[in-house]
Amino acid sequence: MKTGKLIVFSAPSGSGKTTLVRHLLKQSLPLGFSISATSRQPRGAEKEGEDYYFMSPEQFQKQILQDAFLEYEEVYQDLFYGTLHTELHRLWEQGKHILFDIDVKGGLNIKKKYPDNTLSIFVQPPSIDTLKKRLQNRATDSEQKIEERIRKAQLEMTFASQFDHILVNDDLEKAKKEAVQLVTNFIES
Repeated sequence: MKTGKLIVFSAPSGSGKTTLVRHLLKQSLPLGFSISATSRQPRGAEKEGEDYYFMSPEQFQKQILQDAFLEYEEVYQDLFYGTLHTELHRLWEQGKHILFDIDVKGGLNIKKKYPDNTLSIFVQPPSIDTLKKRLQNRATDSEQKIEERIRKAQLEMTFASQFDHILVNDDLEKAKKEAVQLVTNFIES
């Protein structure tokens, strides 16, 4: 099996990383999306094996003990997210480079494990105020949850300098072009 490249997009919630990752997947680039595992319940129309690999907290912990994860994080008590080694193998067997939409700690852990094969991109909002407005406009979280996300974002932004590139998402079309250019250059290098 040929080892491909890893492209990590990390950012605080509301920065636009998922929008950028979806845009990249629509391009004619040999990219495959890494589906994360989680111990939370599916939301809305989320599908097993398409949006996430859903597991119970007990199943997730069993997988941890079996060293099944490239990286994982217990975000809150019994709420886990992680990347299974089998996910990398699945995509590399298809001849694809792997695109991650992942939290900051997970992104840095991947970069640490595959330093030469990983491009890490931190998507940064123009400001905390802009981020707060974006989260409020989503209308998916309570004000308390938004404040919690803002506190977490402030912490996550302190890790930005550890990434290969900081992509400031102040103009979405410009950010999309910059993301495509960064990823294309990395794949072709």
